[in-house]
Amino acid sequence: MTVPTTPRAVTRADVARYAGVSTSVVSYVVHDGPRPVAAETAARVRDAIRVLGYRPNASAQALRTGSSKMLGLIVPELDNPFWSELAVEVTHAAAARGYDVLLANSDGDAAQELERLRSLSARQVDGIIVTSIMTRPDLSRVSDPGIPMVLLNTFFEVPEYASIGVDALRGAYDGTKHLVEHGYESIGLVMGHTGSMELREQGWMQALREAGMPDGPIVRCDFNRRGGYEAGLRMFGSPNHPRAVFVSSDMQAVGVLRALHELGLRAPDDVAVVSFDGTAEADYTNPQLTVARQPIETMAAAAVDRVLGLDADNQWHRDLVPAELVLGASCGCDVRR
Repeated sequence: MTVPTTPRAVTRADVARYAGVSTSVVSYVVHDGPRPVAAETAARVRDAIRVLGYRPNASAQALRTGSSKMLGLIVPELDNPFWSELAVEVTHAAAARGYDVLLANSDGDAAQELERLRSLSARQVDGIIVTSIMTRPDLSRVSDPGIPMVLLNTFFEVPEYASIGVDALRGAYDGTKHLVEHGYESIGLVMGHTGSMELREQGWMQALREAGMPDGPIVRCDFNRRGGYEAGLRMFGSPNHPRAVFVSSDMQAVGVLRALHELGLRAPDDVAVVSFDGTAEADYTNPQLTVARQPIETMAAAAVDRVLGLDADNQWHRDLVPAELVLGASCGCDVRR
């Protein structure tokens, strides 16, 4: 009985023999450098790769170079437009620098976040970008100290970790102040569960107190559409509801708008709405949402540069980027984005 043998994988040496070149030339063509190859020779090498079905061995290359050309990214919720948009921008920024991204979803669970971190560390990625659900995470127990790590979209400085985040307090302050300038005398807050007074809540409160206004009602809920919907029913289901509301995420604001519609209220005629995040989803609500927009493209590029060590600044420095107030019609402005 003949035992079938597994076909031998095509090697770089096979390609070199077929094309009549050295293995180094094959490497230069495959990796587009570091040395130039004449166009005719490069064409022969590519033809040999196609005919033989050669596939470069990424693991072997990583062993030779000490780099996997791979970054890890952990996000809390892939079905949240903000996190999915941020993940896309990270992959774009990484690709522009010659890196791929391994994406892991923690499902908003701290234990899963740590497990995903262990898994990415074991895969010997060149760096890990973490969007943590924890306010001040301690990742030292599960991360390889030899792998650079950056915390992305953190609202607070975390000692011993490079971090990049938006100025959430100022963003919420600007959004609430805009409502104050419209003349609304009662401004509520729909706030996600955070376990403590968060920066967006502080910004909302600061704007109200600077204007000499009393704190409006606060409804706390989950950071999703259903949370916002249920919060909207609670906040605006009675005749004495506030005339305006600042909402801590676009996802919640979508739910609030649905609740207003079911209650027979219109935005902004009956209730003005401003939200935080500025995802693409905010452009397609009716009316379009006025938002304190997080500059995710800038944040993603900064995180990739930081984790790759492209910045000359202190490794543990915190980058704080400003949010941008982008006007829609939901606040009462006569604009269309």
